[in-house]
Amino acid sequence: MKTDIEIARAAKKKPIQEIGARLGVPAEHLLPFGHDKAKISAEFIAGLAERPRGKLVLVTAINPTPAGEGKTTTTVGLGDGLNAIGKKAAVCIREASLGPNFGMKGGAAGGGMAQVVPMEEMNLHFTGDFHAITSAHNLLSAMIDNHIYWGNELEIDERRIVWRRVMDMNDRALRDIVVSLGGVANGFPRQTGFDITVASEVMAILCLAADLADLKTRLGDIIVAYTREKKPIYARDLKADGAMAVLLAQAMQPNLVQTLENNPAFVHGGPFANIAHGCNSAIATKTALALADYVVTEAGFGADLGAEKFMNIKCRKAGLAPDAVVIVATIRALKMNGGVAKEALGAENVAAVKEGCANLGRHIENVAKFGVPAIVAINHFVTDTEAEIEAVKAHVAGLGAEAVLCRHWAEGSKGIEALAHKVVAIAESGKAAYRPLYADETPLFAKIEAVAKEIYRAAEVTAPASVLSQLKEWESAGYGHLPVCMAKTQYSFTTDPTVRGAPVGHSIPVREVRLSAGAGFVVAICGEIMTMPGLPRRPAAETIRFNDAGEIEGLF
Repeated sequence: MKTDIEIARAAKKKPIQEIGARLGVPAEHLLPFGHDKAKISAEFIAGLAERPRGKLVLVTAINPTPAGEGKTTTTVGLGDGLNAIGKKAAVCIREASLGPNFGMKGGAAGGGMAQVVPMEEMNLHFTGDFHAITSAHNLLSAMIDNHIYWGNELEIDERRIVWRRVMDMNDRALRDIVVSLGGVANGFPRQTGFDITVASEVMAILCLAADLADLKTRLGDIIVAYTREKKPIYARDLKADGAMAVLLAQAMQPNLVQTLENNPAFVHGGPFANIAHGCNSAIATKTALALADYVVTEAGFGADLGAEKFMNIKCRKAGLAPDAVVIVATIRALKMNGGVAKEALGAENVAAVKEGCANLGRHIENVAKFGVPAIVAINHFVTDTEAEIEAVKAHVAGLGAEAVLCRHWAEGSKGIEALAHKVVAIAESGKAAYRPLYADETPLFAKIEAVAKEIYRAAEVTAPASVLSQLKEWESAGYGHLPVCMAKTQYSFTTDPTVRGAPVGHSIPVREVRLSAGAGFVVAICGEIMTMPGLPRRPAAETIRFNDAGEIEGLF
């Protein structure tokens, strides 16, 4: 079997105009970036508002492990599978961040015979959206310091500036820094720091905005600082929102590419699910739903993070309601959740699979709390045995659901047709009755507790008095109706990344809260999670290079 990169290089791509035509997008409404990717015009998207929507399928997963789960691979494979059984389907996924690509992951476009292409461009600069988000964010940062330098007419309290800078790279050295050193000409020194671009509120705004006008309004609503009297200072007070919107105008247009089987794929937006809301843009999803009968989208990491935020934030804010959920699991990952070391995953271990199924079962139970029926996709590895597969199917059946073995990595759409048929049956059944986990009027801390207790199965949430006081202040200021975005390790239901399986009765410590007034949610930072990741001991960047044939290696 060829490697992922060999398969991607051998792809027989069609001109992007042909892919657009399959969806009914005229060539004049495509802004091409080369021959194989394009943006869809805002004018065309505006004309889709009254069209009926197709069925929405969310792909999520168990908690990630080093063994691999293959959520994006399954998302792409299911899109191809639906097209193979005669449905007009499109895929909606997120753009890749340079941070993890050069850090640990090395790529984010699916794998095997279930990939989105062009792979190299998607994993590098793509159409420049992340650069535009970074520039717009840092323009606002520059305008804050510049305003203070030229007299501080708004009376910003330099101790209460809450807007940090961002960059699309993992760089722990920039987490906490001092700016404006070097004398009077450089401004007033103060402590600040960097987050990674995917954690930027600008990223969240772009992914939740309905159109350019909504984008500009949301940008203006960003709170950047407070006065000594704790009066909020907004981006619009600095007159930064107009220029920021101009920088982001093209980035707001969804990107259209294709799968290996030449089916349409929207790749747009890229917030992480462990520190942000983890979903592709609402505008891409809505555009796809107006153009296709079925849209398959994914939410980052396990269902406790990505799916929870998809349901509580994206669906709530964008007026979406999924018709079915697919929960991806691998035998290998279940064995790791059952206590098996990575180097021993190749050996059959039915007992460990059964033990690890507790994690899968927890996610099935959690998805049911949102009123949407779920089915399990067992992403097949060659080392899986019949006994291990049957153990998973039996466990899932005992929970009132079904698990389907999928071979899309090796076989493409042919290997996932069985799942595609079952997803169609679920989506067409009308059983889905989407509901968020908590009401808008629920107090902010109670919302945090709802997620921690209902989804993570924690016994309690702890927070210092300063956090509780801050939440109360935001409620008094009119922000109590906002949903919460939990920033937490993706590897566990707890805040300890080493605790696998399905733990109960633990404590969730909230160390900090941030108000994203423009995006429309409150971020609760839990445990030791960082909004600026660091590179690992051996970053993927060490092996990314051109080979002798001038081809890029190391991105897969």
